[in-house]
Amino acid sequence: MTAALSAKGINKRFGSLVVAGDISFELPVGERCALIGPNGAGKTTLINLLTGMIEPDGGEIRLGGEDVTRMPPQQRVRRGLVRTFQINSLFPRLNPLEAVTLAVCERRGESRDFLSRLATKREAIEEAHDILKSLRIAHVCYRETRELAYGQQRLLEIALALATKPKVLLLDEPAAGVPKEDSGELFTVIDGLSRELTIFFIEHDMDVVFRFASRILVLVGGRLLLEGTPAEIAADERVREVYLGKAGHG
Repeated sequence: MTAALSAKGINKRFGSLVVAGDISFELPVGERCALIGPNGAGKTTLINLLTGMIEPDGGEIRLGGEDVTRMPPQQRVRRGLVRTFQINSLFPRLNPLEAVTLAVCERRGESRDFLSRLATKREAIEEAHDILKSLRIAHVCYRETRELAYGQQRLLEIALALATKPKVLLLDEPAAGVPKEDSGELFTVIDGLSRELTIFFIEHDMDVVFRFASRILVLVGGRLLLEGTPAEIAADERVREVYLGKAGHG
């Protein structure tokens, strides 16, 4: 079966600094894969390479079998490769239903005169509400975005990404800033999304990673140290030394 997303021999350097060194991996359809590594390992740089924010010096990126290596970010989005950002960039005065409906209309090419014609966008509104419901935040759909709890804002960021109908969703630290006691609930919601959706996420909380990832990639110094199941990663002595600490993961 064709991988949802694959990288083959991706290289990138800034001067003498290697930020991506011959990185290769495949993500099967529906996988929940975590990308971990110490600060400065190049995790966000890899996401930027995959999404077209940075162009690689060499190698190949394929989305569902199609070569997207030189394709601009917006074209990748239209083909189903979508990311969220660590930085909260939501519309503070719109409510979630308005924001996600706008994103749905944008995908459909119906965003002109959006606010004045909102009442006529019944199909888009229903789709937006279904997205919010799938993320368990439909109950706050009429509240201004700036009034939402931080975890709800992170879920709204994901809702905006889902409005583009992605095939592969890249999450850069979705639980960043969310209280630790709420991050498990956040990932439970994310994990419950359609199994047709492939999810690739950066996360520092090892409890979350080992609980929700079906596979883990370990990046160190811009190079892929190893990949494997949570059990395989936890048992690897190199990971214990480089990232998890000598004690490893309990």
